[in-house]
Amino acid sequence: MNYNPSKYLWPASIASIISWSAFAVVIIKVDPYVSKDIALLLFFLTLFFSLTTTLTIIGFLLRKKFYHNEIFHHHLGISLRQAILLTLCAIGCLAFLFLGVLTWWDGLLLVLIITLIEFYFSSGE
Repeated sequence: MNYNPSKYLWPASIASIISWSAFAVVIIKVDPYVSKDIALLLFFLTLFFSLTTTLTIIGFLLRKKFYHNEIFHHHLGISLRQAILLTLCAIGCLAFLFLGVLTWWDGLLLVLIITLIEFYFSSGE
């Protein structure tokens, strides 16, 4: 059976464009001084979806390039999981920075936790 990677990339690309557009709208239009709570929620939520979709596409393309003999939809699941974990790591560091508690060992600990979670999931495959 021939799997066409473009059938996976088009929806992800469209989702990425929409999420980056939403992130740009939040950056340009939402005033954090007027509604701080909703502005932060929208900022982190749109950033999460934007980074996740973009990193999923990048991970999928890198896996497709380096692993030629595997089924494409397996790459998509792994790329999505790793993109979510990387995004959680980046947003976690950004949230720590926003709260004023980010130090290098906090960031390193967050990266270590995310790495251990990825090792747990990849050991089952």
